[in-house]
Amino acid sequence: MLAARHPRREHAVHVDADGHAAVDPVRLERLARHVLTELAVPHELELSIICVDPQRIVELNEAHLGGSGPTDVLAFPIDAVGDVQAGVPGLLGDVVVCPAVAADQAADHERTPPAELDLLVVHGILHLLGHDHAADDERARMFGLTTTLLDGFALQGGQP
Repeated sequence: MLAARHPRREHAVHVDADGHAAVDPVRLERLARHVLTELAVPHELELSIICVDPQRIVELNEAHLGGSGPTDVLAFPIDAVGDVQAGVPGLLGDVVVCPAVAADQAADHERTPPAELDLLVVHGILHLLGHDHAADDERARMFGLTTTLLDGFALQGGQP
């Protein structure tokens, strides 16, 4: 008799890209799953990626960070990885990105708009996981990890 097969568990990732025709939600979902898998995030934690227009990101930036003007990405953590109980669903949090801001700044960073959006999604997920870039050593670690994760995704055929 063959051993029972268990379906491969995938992270629950929800992408809301309604109204953003230039965004490939399937690609962002694949990228997010790649990052969560590579970083051994428990499968119990769900992630949402929400694409918003510049006006909405300004509102969120002002309301939650006290910032002014548009920004490219915001991260809203909910459940910490260390608080996860096996088999109990949780919410890692929300990554809110502004594709218009990403497109505007892509050329300045020598990237295409989809590559810039990829970087911002990874950046947001890393913030949800507790990474920061306030100090130089934290910045080097976070940006190095971002590059490693994006390179790994590209090797799996995820290049924009």
